[in-house]
Amino acid sequence: MDISSLLGTGSSAASTAPASAKSPSALGQQDFMTLMLAQLQNQNPLDPMENTEFLAQLAQFNTVSGISQVNSTLTSLTDQMRDFRVATATNLLGHQVLVPGNIARPDATGTIEGVADLPEAASSVTVTFSNAKTGELLNSRVYGAQSAGLMGFDWSAIPQELTATRTPIRIDVTMTTPEGTKDVGASVFAKVLSARAGANGSDLTLNIEDFGAIDSAEVDAYR
Repeated sequence: MDISSLLGTGSSAASTAPASAKSPSALGQQDFMTLMLAQLQNQNPLDPMENTEFLAQLAQFNTVSGISQVNSTLTSLTDQMRDFRVATATNLLGHQVLVPGNIARPDATGTIEGVADLPEAASSVTVTFSNAKTGELLNSRVYGAQSAGLMGFDWSAIPQELTATRTPIRIDVTMTTPEGTKDVGASVFAKVLSARAGANGSDLTLNIEDFGAIDSAEVDAYR
């Protein structure tokens, strides 16, 4: 009698066991020792079990038991991750997150903030703010020499009529280098309208004002 078949590693035992039989995963250490003693008592005295066979079966049991414990741990971690993501989604509602794009709306204080990613050093950087609906130029800010990398920009004290209606504003960033003027990509803070986590707690999707559904992995920061 090979205990490995009773542990669920043998294909024939798995295919012929009746539906009402005890699940292999339910075997505990006491069950294993009982089966092992029965095997020793009923072995052929002319061909007894080798020590190596006994140790191999013991190692096999430990492996199966270990896998079961790992699976239980992973299931627990998955549940915790799902709860964490749901909590994160809830906390983000109503807040602003930094997303790639150039459309922003004034916050309650009448301010717009964003970040420009400069691919190289620039002698100056210009940020213009225009009405996204009409194209009317609303404001322009010129920054001095900047190093390559992220550069923050903002527009505070936005006119009340724009703040009250939360008018969408288009942001364009250009940088001046020895080779000429270049357009630069921007990221802006936008409001989280809703959030949804997948059934297994993964794939947290945020519904961002003016940008639609965005994977949470694309969010660089929030406030």
